Amino acid sequence: MSSDLQTAGSQATERHAPRGPVTGKAAHGVPGWLVVLLAVASGMTVANLYYAQPLLSSLADVFHVSTAAAGGLITLTQVGYVIGMLFLVPLGDRLEKRRLITTLLTVTTLALAVAGFATSFPMLLIASLISGATSVVAQILVPFAANLAPDHARGKIVGRVMSGLLTGILLSRTVSSLVSDLAGWRVVYLGSAVLMAILAVALRTALPSHAPTTTIPYTQVLRSTLQLVRTHPALLRRGLYQAAMFGAFSAFWTTVSFVLTGPHFHYSAIGVGIFALVGAAGAAIAPFAGHWADRKLTRPMTGAAFAIAALAFALAGFGQHNIILLALAAILIDMAVQTTLILGQHTIYQLDPSARARLNSAFIATFFIGGALGSQLGSLAYRTSGWTALSILGATLPLIALLYWTTEHRTPHSAKH
Repeated sequence: MSSDLQTAGSQATERHAPRGPVTGKAAHGVPGWLVVLLAVASGMTVANLYYAQPLLSSLADVFHVSTAAAGGLITLTQVGYVIGMLFLVPLGDRLEKRRLITTLLTVTTLALAVAGFATSFPMLLIASLISGATSVVAQILVPFAANLAPDHARGKIVGRVMSGLLTGILLSRTVSSLVSDLAGWRVVYLGSAVLMAILAVALRTALPSHAPTTTIPYTQVLRSTLQLVRTHPALLRRGLYQAAMFGAFSAFWTTVSFVLTGPHFHYSAIGVGIFALVGAAGAAIAPFAGHWADRKLTRPMTGAAFAIAALAFALAGFGQHNIILLALAAILIDMAVQTTLILGQHTIYQLDPSARARLNSAFIATFFIGGALGSQLGSLAYRTSGWTALSILGATLPLIALLYWTTEHRTPHSAKH
């Protein structure tokens, strides 16, 4: 770790103290209204990555592209998110967070407006790439909450904010389906652009000012992010765990809309949205995962989540003609992925309090690469060999993570995390 980072770490206590309306309260916990605001904001911004998932069949018809090409829209949006995680989120340690958040949301608003008026598929792809990159605001807000929280309640507060983020991921499909069915797919993007503009004003007004935790140049910030991966093996391990889980998650949700609208179920866009709403029940696990993290149950619950995810895909394979089994699989997949995500974030936030934005950047970028690959591989598997191949792919990824998990006790970090 560079001397600049060490200096930043020594100043962390003073710089982590929030300014404005939260001052004096963080020692006893973050005010409830602020937790709610952070949760809602996280959910609204991350939802931008998933609005297109239930629309893929419609978009393929509108722009006359193949199923695999339509699935590429999700992949490219997630690639944009990875780019944002690598190059924008580390700025959360370098710049004043409120100003950074407002700027990113302004760009997101413009990109979503362009997507809403897109006249060609490449135009939609480029707008989605940009909106994906700037929607990383959610991953600036989560470490923001971790900085405000006292040590004894950090897992609980991060879990509550994450429950908002995860609910946004899951409800985005329902909202997208309902809005597109009533008013067309363009209104999905244009409506989100309006919401991002409102959110930018709300966060600019309500968030406390939060000073940077380091003054090192931007290029050094980027280099130090890579250095954190080498310095903290637990960071890479948790990133790889989540890459496998998020790859499986993305493969499922990118392709399940084709199954539901296909010859066995004949679901409309509203039907797909209702199915996604059932899957959103999995978000209820988030506060429990935060509690398990605070009680130092990270390792056993991580292993359990891998096993449950593999079981869920087995159910999904048998349920390609049974909506109840498919819905149960969706809930279990969401619960398992959310559990490992919150446990992973709780682990990495303890590694270096002065570098939480950069730690989060490396962590999220790692597993979103897994998500992008999962989306694309899932689309290819479904196109070439159907739902059975998709289910096998989905089950294989958490099983690989489970095998890797069995080696965790050999690392020095396992005793701590």
